[in-house]
Amino acid sequence: MNSNRKTSLVSGICYVLTFVSIPTLVLYKAVHNPNYITGQGPDAAVIIGGMLEIIVALAGISTAVVLYPVLKKQHESAALGLVAARILESGTIFVGVAFLLAIVTLRQTGGGLPATGHTLAILYDRIFLLGQSFMPAICDLLLGIMFYRSRLVPRTLSLIGIIGAFPLLAGYFAILFGLIGQHSALAGLSALLVALFEFSLGLYLIIKGFKPSQL
Repeated sequence: MNSNRKTSLVSGICYVLTFVSIPTLVLYKAVHNPNYITGQGPDAAVIIGGMLEIIVALAGISTAVVLYPVLKKQHESAALGLVAARILESGTIFVGVAFLLAIVTLRQTGGGLPATGHTLAILYDRIFLLGQSFMPAICDLLLGIMFYRSRLVPRTLSLIGIIGAFPLLAGYFAILFGLIGQHSALAGLSALLVALFEFSLGLYLIIKGFKPSQL
């Protein structure tokens, strides 16, 4: 296995790993209840969700770092920009996890009030919106353009990433200005193409690798 095939394989695995946090849609349901912080019971669901998000953050950085040696041959500044954007995106994920774990800590020590838990949950939602709606759109737009120009993967796949960034950005601003709810069906639909792009790209890189004629 040559170095380019190893790069595509590792980056593909990392992209697939960014989907391991999907269960948090269920795991975090209770923590958004203002009375959660004063209640009793296991906190395992929130802790497990936080661990899954940490995996996503590390995998997100890895996708850009692993791809950098290949992408810099196409456009070094854009490739570096992708690395920086992924680091910023992952940084917001870590901060969001810290907010949730703060709720768990206050609940365990009995030092939290419902208003405190509600505030921390809102802060999590706000930073989630920035880090996992706005930043992924920027990342996939950069990546889609570089892949489209280089033809390292099929151009149809690259176009999904480029086109998909715009509905996600539109959804981000619609939520920001209160036009739709953050957990509404429309918000989910706005992320559909980006999710399809990243998951399909991960599978393609694992199974096929880069198109050899373009290396």
